[in-house]
Amino acid sequence: MFALHPVTFSTKDRAAGHLWIGEVVATAGLLLLIFALARSGRASVAPAAVGAYIGGAYWFTSSTSFANPAVTIGRMFTDTFAGIAPASVPGFIIAQIIGLLIGVGLLAALYPAVAATADHVMVEHDASAEPARAR
Repeated sequence: MFALHPVTFSTKDRAAGHLWIGEVVATAGLLLLIFALARSGRASVAPAAVGAYIGGAYWFTSSTSFANPAVTIGRMFTDTFAGIAPASVPGFIIAQIIGLLIGVGLLAALYPAVAATADHVMVEHDASAEPARAR
């Protein structure tokens, strides 16, 4: 698509304090969004809300909102504008863990009974309603 090899390690250095702070904000905010939707009985809109949040956080955080260690590792394998150099990955993952801890602390403060609604974060679907697969 970009006339690049399918897998190329990124050369985009992203090792700076302002990026890590942005990543803390992005991760904590994402966690708060998901659990706030579950707590308010709106878990069914979580997929669209998460997509909208990540799209918005791309612009309101200096880090472009990876907000997830799996995404961070995945972006290491592309040398496009969205990539992250392998040497920058540990700082982002540490920032995401800090964001997780801050998010959990805020959840406990804002939603003291969040443990009772944690099961609602996963939206169930009826597997029998899925179309039969062709063999």
